[in-house]
Amino acid sequence: MTGLSRARVARRIAAGAAYGGGGIGLAGAATVGLLMAEAQLARRRVGNGATPHVPNADGLYGAAHTVPGEPALRLTMLGDSTAAGQGVHRAGQTPGALLASGVAALAERPVGLSTVAVPGACSDDLDRQVTRALADPSRAPDICVIMIGANDVTHRMPPARSVRHLSSAVRRLRTAGAEVVVGTCPDLGTIEPVWQPLRWLARRASRQLAAAQTIGAVEQGGRTVSLGDLLGPEFAANPRELFGPDSYHPSVEGYATAAMAVLPTVCAALGLWPGEERPDAARREGFLPVARAAAEAAAEAGTEVTAAMPAGSRGPWALLKRRRRRRVAETEPERSAQPS
Repeated sequence: MTGLSRARVARRIAAGAAYGGGGIGLAGAATVGLLMAEAQLARRRVGNGATPHVPNADGLYGAAHTVPGEPALRLTMLGDSTAAGQGVHRAGQTPGALLASGVAALAERPVGLSTVAVPGACSDDLDRQVTRALADPSRAPDICVIMIGANDVTHRMPPARSVRHLSSAVRRLRTAGAEVVVGTCPDLGTIEPVWQPLRWLARRASRQLAAAQTIGAVEQGGRTVSLGDLLGPEFAANPRELFGPDSYHPSVEGYATAAMAVLPTVCAALGLWPGEERPDAARREGFLPVARAAAEAAAEAGTEVTAAMPAGSRGPWALLKRRRRRRVAETEPERSAQPS
C-alpha cells in the first residue's frame, strides 16, 4: 500500500472515529474464515496468555537527583502488555523503568513511575486506565505514555472504535494537564508463528491502525511514535534476539529498542530534549497534512508526529520528526522513597 493510499485509509478510519461510524474493516468478509483459523493456530503456538509475568516497576527513579522542595516528575504507563513489560524478569527491564531512568538522567530530576497498563488490554480499556491514572489530583501525571493496538487487531475490534477510545483517552489526559506520547500499533506481521496470508493481512491491518491512531492522538494534542516498522525489519531479522520466549512479546533487547525510540519524544514533550524543534531537511523532516504524516510514520521506525499548525484546506497539519535515539540504562526502582 502506498503512502497516499494509507493516508486516505487512515483519514477514513479517523473520520469514522470522530463521527461515531464503524469505519472500514481490516479484512474483507471472504478472508475472515481463513484469518480466524490461522489466528487460532498462531495463538496456540504463541501461548502468551495463561500466566503473564509482569514485574512491578513502580517507584522512584533517579533519587540521587532529589532537591528539597522540588517535586519529582510523574510518568504513567497506560496500554497493554507492551506498556506493562510482560515477558521480562526484572523491573528495570520494563519500558516504563527504562523511560523513567532516561528522563531522570536527562532532566537531572527524580521521576516517579506509575503503571496502569494491563496485559491483554484493548483500547476500550483505556477509559478505566485513565480514570485510575487521574484518581488522585494531587499526584496527577506530568507525562503519560500509551502503548496500545496489537490486541485490537487480533480481536478484530473495528478500527474506528479503537481510535475513538484512544482519542478520548488522550483528550482526558491532556485536559488534566499531562503531556501524552502514544506508541502506535506494532507490526504484527513480524510475529514468527503467524503464517501467510495472515502475516500480510496482519501487517496491513497494523499499519492502517497505527496511521489512524496517529491522526486521532495528534488531533487531541498528543504526540505519537511509530513502533510498527521498528518492530519490523529489526525483529524479522533477529527474532530470537528481539522477541521473548513466547515469540510474541519483546525480549529485554526488544523493550530496550522500543524505549530508545520513544524516549526522545517523551523528553521533547517535557521540554528536555536538546536542540531545535524546527524540522531538519537533511533528516527528511517537515510539515505535512496530518494524514500524510501519519502514513509516513506508520512505515518508518521511531518517527514522531505532533500537531504543528491550525487546519487548512487540506486539514490539520503536523510536524514529522526523525529524532536520534538515545540508549537507556536498566535501573531498578527505589520503592522506599516515594515521589512527592
